[in-house]
Amino acid sequence: MTSPLRIALIGAGNMGRQHYQHLQQMDGAQLCAIADPGPQAAAFAAECAVPHFTDHRQMLAQVAPQAVIVANPNAQHVRTALDCLAAGVPVLLEKPVGVDLDEVAELVAASSASGVPVLVGHHRRHNPMISRARHVVQSGVLGRLTTVTALWQLQKPDSYFDIAWRREPGAGMLLTNLIHDLDLLRYLCGEVHQVQAFGSNGIRGFGNEDSVAVLLQFENGALGTLTGSDGVAAPWSWELGSGENPVYPRQADQPCYLLAGTAGALSVPQLTRWHYAEPGAGWHEPLLQVQETFAPAEALRVQLEHFIEVARGRVEPLVSVVDAARTLALVDAIGDAMRTGRACAPRALG
Repeated sequence: MTSPLRIALIGAGNMGRQHYQHLQQMDGAQLCAIADPGPQAAAFAAECAVPHFTDHRQMLAQVAPQAVIVANPNAQHVRTALDCLAAGVPVLLEKPVGVDLDEVAELVAASSASGVPVLVGHHRRHNPMISRARHVVQSGVLGRLTTVTALWQLQKPDSYFDIAWRREPGAGMLLTNLIHDLDLLRYLCGEVHQVQAFGSNGIRGFGNEDSVAVLLQFENGALGTLTGSDGVAAPWSWELGSGENPVYPRQADQPCYLLAGTAGALSVPQLTRWHYAEPGAGWHEPLLQVQETFAPAEALRVQLEHFIEVARGRVEPLVSVVDAARTLALVDAIGDAMRTGRACAPRALG
């Protein structure tokens, strides 16, 4: 029998601990070390009965893990992943892949040159619901994908912004929240050719946006919109609709993505598909409904199971560094469009 994969955790914050909870339930892997300079990390490592290091480079040298989960602060993602690649250790790198495209380009090059696999943690792609939605789109039953409507509208409580960095430039919902939706739109609908966008901080007046409106032109010809705000009393978002994270009260009947094609339409997360009974019918005929089905599973657990296979060299990463860099490039293009008022194309990377 294959011995459990020895996985180290770099970053013992909220996401790192979520990964550990799933790791505990798996026979195919086990935690072997924790690296985090934070004041509570040593106690957490003691609870997990594994060695603690304040420096991840020291951990890589002394423990020699077979794989690593990187869940430290966003600005440290690229440099930490580069250290792991230099040590020849496969990486599950939390999203975003980085915060600067030039830095991420260095990681793209290092990943390609080393041949050491990196899986970027856009975990929503691993949700069986999204797998089914992607299958529906790619099967052709919607016909030619024509319009895409994405919604991320909810209200963060005032207490969310008691932490100072959440009020500062770069910490707005575009990079913090909408990056997830943009990644799923790329995964479901294809690459984006160009964007136009408007942003506003008119609700709170902080140094980052609290509302955005984005126009997306996909390479396949589809046109889309993404409207978001974290300051409105509304139920339309992945968090509230999908039920993926139980800390959010679920609004199961409310969609966050509406995908429409020449032969049908699909609402997500409900996975309700609409179509006419006969080709060529129109608005005087009733639309029929089909409920697409799937076997639910926790996306983070599915992602971790996939990472074990990636680290053992059995499968390719579902989300590679190049793939995740394209999502970051799309976020950057939207930021540029908001600042300049012009249509902007995502920067090409790999």
